[in-house]
Amino acid sequence: MHADGGEENDDYMDGVADGSSEMDPCISTNELRVFIGTWNVAGRSPVGSLAVDLDEWLNLKDAADIYVLGFQEIVPLKAKTVIGAEDPREATNWNLLIGKTLNNKYGCPWLTPLMNPITAENNRNDGIPNSERQPSISGQTTTPMRGQQSKYKLMATKKMVGVFISVWMRGELLEKYNIAGVKVCSVACGIMGYLGNKGSVSVSMSIDGTSFCFIAAHLASGEKKGDEGRRNHQVSEIFRRTYFPRLPEDGDNLLPLTILGHDRIFWFGDLNYRLYLEDNMARHFIRQEDWTALQKFDQLQRELDDGGVFQGWKEGNIEFAPTYKYSSSNCNRYSGAIPSRAGEKQRTPAWCDRILWYGKGVRQLSYFRSESKFSDHRPVSALFCTRIEVVKSGNPRFPAIPTTFLPRTPSKNHGQERATREVPSTLLSLIVRDVEVSPTYMQACISSR
Repeated sequence: MHADGGEENDDYMDGVADGSSEMDPCISTNELRVFIGTWNVAGRSPVGSLAVDLDEWLNLKDAADIYVLGFQEIVPLKAKTVIGAEDPREATNWNLLIGKTLNNKYGCPWLTPLMNPITAENNRNDGIPNSERQPSISGQTTTPMRGQQSKYKLMATKKMVGVFISVWMRGELLEKYNIAGVKVCSVACGIMGYLGNKGSVSVSMSIDGTSFCFIAAHLASGEKKGDEGRRNHQVSEIFRRTYFPRLPEDGDNLLPLTILGHDRIFWFGDLNYRLYLEDNMARHFIRQEDWTALQKFDQLQRELDDGGVFQGWKEGNIEFAPTYKYSSSNCNRYSGAIPSRAGEKQRTPAWCDRILWYGKGVRQLSYFRSESKFSDHRPVSALFCTRIEVVKSGNPRFPAIPTTFLPRTPSKNHGQERATREVPSTLLSLIVRDVEVSPTYMQACISSR
């Protein structure tokens, strides 16, 4: 599906006409292709046979400059995984499979980590440049064979219970542009409002003079009347609590602190919005493949049209079947069809898995679902063309951010004070609300500074 409507193209060109490049000859504009993908994998671990499904989902025949992948339920949402300590193994396994899929396409496989990976705290110089080390979860690096260069580099990754984000970039972009301020943030807003079974993981980064924010989210489930209100509340909480603090490494660069402080913003995931429609009518429209008629009853579309929590956000035209809920893995039948099978959940099909964007200078090229039967959701992806401002050498790298996006400078105890004020003390030990620098923070770009 190609999203090339007039209004969207106007916004894309406005992003150029309103930009600094029109007024400042020291700033030029370039274009980057950004791939956004979301997939609820229903608590299943990645297996080698998934490589074929990933290849289709990532659409490598039409390769992008940046791949941003959001997952939900990479672990089963049970008490042990929600309340217990974070286990990085599933995220590591997904990163390995993603890296292998991206780089095998170009004959440069991302090799399996060493048995004793090099850690950030004990960084031995083995003659392998930092730019050739492949980052993985928990601040560890893996070392490829000498002479091999991966085409795509892992820039940032973050896991919170089952929500997971992985950001990859073409290696040559690290030399061409100044990549700065790579930070991650997680917001848990599930059970009791503060557990990580639902919530978001976000990545902030700046490419020369343009800032990007990627938010992978998993919102409250349910198709009862009023459940959409719970989802809207969680969206508001994610906006309010996502925060990328100032760091010494930022120097004089005024990098964004909040989601809406960024120039280009992408929000994606299992947003769980359903249909205001009876099950039999929904299935009738699906059989007719009348996506326009069906979308009139879509809860998220209502939010976008009515200017709710996603006021001003955009989504491309949906020209594919609802992505949830399929009967089981390896099945192409929606759950709950009449007559239903014993023990099968009755769910009205819906477009739960969505990709939205905010900001000018963004044009969507495609929006589609893939047909992997790995889980009860179908993966969704979108390809975008984005404008970035490139500051010519000898000039400041980053334009000032409007003061409306700059809250009061936090104290050293800012995060602790906020947590104590907002969270019951009995839950403090259970919450995952950390904000940290990506373990690969600017390693590959130090030489360009």
